[in-house]
Amino acid sequence: MGDPFLRTRFALPTRPATFLRRQRLVQHLDQALRTPLTLVNGAAGAGKTLLAADWAADRRSRAGQSVAWLTVETGGRRPGVFWAYVLQALRACGALASGAVASGGPADATRVDRRLLAALAAELNARDRPVVVVLDEYDRVTAPEIAEQLEFVLHHAGRGMRLVLVTRTEPLLPLHRYRAAGELTEIRAAELAFTPEEAAALLELHGLSLPVPAARTLVDRTRGWAAGLRLCALAALESADPEVYLKEFEADRSTVADFLLAEVLKRQPEETQDLLLRVSILDRFCPSLANALTGRTDAEPLLVELHRANAFVEDLGHAWYRLHPLFGEILRAHLRVRLPGLEPELHRRAARWLRRSGSLPETLAHGAAAGDWGFTAGALVDDLAIGQLFTGLRTDDLAQLFSGMSPEDTGPATDLVRAAGALSRCDLERGLAHLHQAEESLNTDVPAVSDAAAARLSCALLEALAARLTGSPARAERAAELAEGLRQEVPAHLLDRHPELLALLLTHLGSTRLWAGRFEDARAALSAVAGTPGGAATVLPREEAIGYLALIDYLNGWPGRAERKALAAVSEAERFSLPEPCGSGLGRLVLAAVAVDRDELRRAQALLDEADRLGPGTRDPVTAAGRAVATARLLLVRGEARAAVEAADPGVFAAVVSPWAASHEALVASAAHLAEGRPERAAETLRAVSGDQPACAVEAARLQLAAGHAGAAVDLLDGVRAGGRTGPAVSVRAALVRAQAAERAGDTATARRLVEQALLDARRERLRRPFLDARPWIRPLLATAPLHELAAGWLMTPGPPGRGQPPATGERPSPLVAAELSGRERDVLERLARMMSTEEIAGDLHVSVNTVKTHLKSVYRKLAVSRRNDAVRRARDLRLL
Repeated sequence: MGDPFLRTRFALPTRPATFLRRQRLVQHLDQALRTPLTLVNGAAGAGKTLLAADWAADRRSRAGQSVAWLTVETGGRRPGVFWAYVLQALRACGALASGAVASGGPADATRVDRRLLAALAAELNARDRPVVVVLDEYDRVTAPEIAEQLEFVLHHAGRGMRLVLVTRTEPLLPLHRYRAAGELTEIRAAELAFTPEEAAALLELHGLSLPVPAARTLVDRTRGWAAGLRLCALAALESADPEVYLKEFEADRSTVADFLLAEVLKRQPEETQDLLLRVSILDRFCPSLANALTGRTDAEPLLVELHRANAFVEDLGHAWYRLHPLFGEILRAHLRVRLPGLEPELHRRAARWLRRSGSLPETLAHGAAAGDWGFTAGALVDDLAIGQLFTGLRTDDLAQLFSGMSPEDTGPATDLVRAAGALSRCDLERGLAHLHQAEESLNTDVPAVSDAAAARLSCALLEALAARLTGSPARAERAAELAEGLRQEVPAHLLDRHPELLALLLTHLGSTRLWAGRFEDARAALSAVAGTPGGAATVLPREEAIGYLALIDYLNGWPGRAERKALAAVSEAERFSLPEPCGSGLGRLVLAAVAVDRDELRRAQALLDEADRLGPGTRDPVTAAGRAVATARLLLVRGEARAAVEAADPGVFAAVVSPWAASHEALVASAAHLAEGRPERAAETLRAVSGDQPACAVEAARLQLAAGHAGAAVDLLDGVRAGGRTGPAVSVRAALVRAQAAERAGDTATARRLVEQALLDARRERLRRPFLDARPWIRPLLATAPLHELAAGWLMTPGPPGRGQPPATGERPSPLVAAELSGRERDVLERLARMMSTEEIAGDLHVSVNTVKTHLKSVYRKLAVSRRNDAVRRARDLRLL
């Protein structure tokens, strides 16, 4: 047509001073010389053109490569114009200096003679070195015949041509054939995205110094989008505090918004723009959900085309999509301007669609955003998911979500959610008020919930929790009985989906039974929870149930069993990284009590401090009493009698008195009276302790004997109904009390025999405290040869008979290890002390990471710890390192 060629279309784009060469992408592009076709496909502003231009310039200057560059424009719709420019690009780089097509070209703008294309392919095929043809903005080629012609030339040019397409969309070429034959190099959006390190380097070129962690946050928000990072950097330079700006900038009020609105949104047809604005309220969407928001039925082809065009719509697989985070922010702001007042209605439509599809978290989020609290609370209750307010995993999120409910939002579901929120904060007064209001509503003729059985089962759970917090076993039993009947009315799939509900209910029931001193009944309920299949939903009730079981073992005199269960409880919570404070922390309290019995006082204090740092957790009477027992015993050992008396009071309201908690409180008070020289007051205080609590009764007998009441002490021991449940901690203390009584009566042989049996039982459990409390009368017996041998190395300081002495109170003799460490376990422990990670240990020992984890679990168990630092510290105490 006589139009002149536009030379700017053949020129390599100029790289700005702030351009960052990313070597990983350059190396990948170098593969273009080994495959006929290379595709650089990404969204607008992804950095495609500058990447290709930098690479092309480098190939020209460094390798002397023939590189033809063409920026495609709207003429790409006409084959004659397109091929005239391709030929001119080849001439410009010297690839067609001679030959049949060197000076010729298409005569018609709308068509191309096939003979011209064949001649071009033949001339390229005859080259010694291939020419690289880069077609930038190839997405502007929309004519199918051009794609067919290009594929013809590429195929017949053979090794004489390497084609690089820089495009926003999928080209109309048979990519699958090239891919299957290994003849395609692809660089797509995920690879074009900047890494945090690259983002920090790019910002450095703009004069901004940002640490990599902060750059990582920016990359997460921009998805590593090149234009977004550059525009943010330019805007930050105008800010008083660039680092804060990059962290908190409002996307809808930035140059990023201008870019995306102009380059992406406004290029779309009206119906596509409407779709994008409406789905911007969603984190993810599928065609059916999008249709629910638009009221149309055309979402599927529109979304497919948006993704194909790299229009910042990401394919998640299985017909689900999501918007680029920044694009979503900007669209939401634009929605409020363009369609004011529509956003709540869109959230309402989304919530109802998602409710039907079974996606509860998203249903709740959109129901709350719509301000439809009756629907939102009803969805939570109907799904039987109210227990999630107590599992520690979604507790804070749900509490935050429902914090927007106003007093005007009434109904059984909203009252149940309010009751659950208050009880999760241990606010009994508010919790019970809302619970009773919900129960009254459910008892009316027409309850305002779609699933009355699920609502009543939720009420039963909250009743059981209230019983736990108030120490009311009868109330808990009624709630459990009600729940058992309701389970038959609730769909089985709901119970399977929410195992946390029954696990929580049984934990509450076990807690109240434990408080009442019904240890075996409590064990039955708690063991069922501890055996619940391991999963994140039930980790908190499992941790609490195992902690309660550990306390039962401790109260029954089994410190070894208690320690193993307590360690399991602690590791259960840590394994799933529950947010803190979470759970009761009872496991650490039991470990502290065991440490006192072993005279590991610094460890006991550290565990108590750690339990305090975790926060109050669930403030139930059992946990409060467990804390009181461990703290008071530690203070008594240290000689702080008055402080021990104050600490022994759990300070909780309970509907019934706990026999074991009351007995332990009496023991501490009695010991304080005895320490202050009031033996009669001490003996009087102990009359409340009965043989129903063997561990307490034996300790009471020791105090009676210390107060000079040998007959009362023996009577208490004779009245202990131990059965088969009491462990060595009880038998050791009982044997020492009887031994002291025999020694006072002059029966040294019986005393020696009883002490010998006590030493045998205590050595297995590393129990030192009973012997330290027995001083000074036991020292002569321990100095005799047979008993000295039993005590040497773990109870007595080294030395021959007659010189060895029990360590002073508060000292920590080297404790025994529960089992000897294997050679490989020692290898792992040594590397642990050198601060090596699990992966580094695995590499150093030439074993798998899972093998290292198995050895670590075994080391933790044998050293009676639950953390890496504790294992190293304890190993050093034991001189294993």
